[in-house]
Amino acid sequence: MDRKQKLQSIRPLIASAKITPNMSDDERFQNQTLRPIIKLQNDLLLASFQNYIKKMKNTFYELELEKRLDYIVKAIQKDIKFRNSLKGMIIGQFTVEEYEIYILNSSSLNKRMMNMVIKRIQDQIQFFEKLALVQ
Repeated sequence: MDRKQKLQSIRPLIASAKITPNMSDDERFQNQTLRPIIKLQNDLLLASFQNYIKKMKNTFYELELEKRLDYIVKAIQKDIKFRNSLKGMIIGQFTVEEYEIYILNSSSLNKRMMNMVIKRIQDQIQFFEKLALVQ
């Protein structure tokens, strides 16, 4: 089994990630590649954001829910090093063919990728509540 087959074999199947003939190339890439990889990398993305919170002196825990949701957005959109780290966790799971598709439209795909990561972390915000209690 080569690298491509191994990478694709460990990705979760997402039943709702439909592929239709009339969808854009970006949307197809999002559903075929990004969504399964982001789901696969979920625990790592959460751990990475947890580390980010710690590095930022845990101010996240002092915020109300709405501000916490904003904090996630700002952290991922404004902190270039953190954003690049998250991108690396996802791009590192691409096959060579997927990477070749990605580089053709990386700007648009990066935006989609980061929006998906923001949403995923926000949707699991209770994960950080549990961790706050432990600290």
